[in-house]
Amino acid sequence: EELESAEDDERSCRGRESDEDTEDASETDLAKHDEEDYVEMKEQMYQDKLASLKRQLQQLQEGTLQEYQKRMKKLDQQYKERIRNAELFLQLETEQVERNYIKEKKAAVKEFEDKKVELKENLIAELEEKKKMIENEKLTMELTGDSMEVKPIMTRKLRRRPNDPVPIPDKRRKPAPAQLNYLLTDEQIMEDLRTLNKLKSPKRPASPSSPEHLPATPAESPAQRFEARIEDGKLYYDKRWYHKSQAIYLESKDNQKLSCVISSVGANEIWVRKTSDSTKMRIYLGQLQRGLFVIRRRSAA
Repeated sequence: EELESAEDDERSCRGRESDEDTEDASETDLAKHDEEDYVEMKEQMYQDKLASLKRQLQQLQEGTLQEYQKRMKKLDQQYKERIRNAELFLQLETEQVERNYIKEKKAAVKEFEDKKVELKENLIAELEEKKKMIENEKLTMELTGDSMEVKPIMTRKLRRRPNDPVPIPDKRRKPAPAQLNYLLTDEQIMEDLRTLNKLKSPKRPASPSSPEHLPATPAESPAQRFEARIEDGKLYYDKRWYHKSQAIYLESKDNQKLSCVISSVGANEIWVRKTSDSTKMRIYLGQLQRGLFVIRRRSAA
């Protein structure tokens, strides 16, 4: 009995071992089958993905890919927007340049016209001043008895006797007509003429047409001197600088006070324009230095 029970136990153990081996074999086969299915599925996914990429590449080359068309449309819109902005900017800049050109052209024409009028006025004033100086010089010469005309010397000629030799013509040089050499400045000439008037006036009664009855520059005061000079187009007078277009008061010796504006500054004189009637006057440095005219500053307003 004991041997039979031992044999039975051994047979049952062998049976259990064989069942376990069968189960292990079935599980191994199942794992192999699952692995093959996974590899096959992965291969299928790879092939599908590759086919999809090839199809998209073909559509991209043909220009029918949806993503490509969408991006191309967006780029085209950006291109058109930039072109439109550039055209608007170009139009704006062109209009600005044209406006600046027209403005500068008008300013240049206006400046040219103003300069032309100013030059004409200066020339007219200078010619009028020279005309007055010549008229005053003529009146002064008539007053002092001087004459520009040279009277010929009257000589008597006797008839030649028959036996007298033929007279030899005088080859001596004829006297040249009297001439005036203006080696002085206009200011010095006018000053000398005024001095002659003062010296000659007590010996001769003054006539209504004499220069003493005309508006003349007041007599100078030798004791009163002012510092006046012109540098770099500016007038330095009485420790102050005066420039073009500056408003001033012009005072003369007869206590006449005029409101003027400096119109120009020359090399030896200045031109001033009266604010009352816009007439111009020329004032020499010598007249300012001797105190014949006095300049005072005034407000431009």
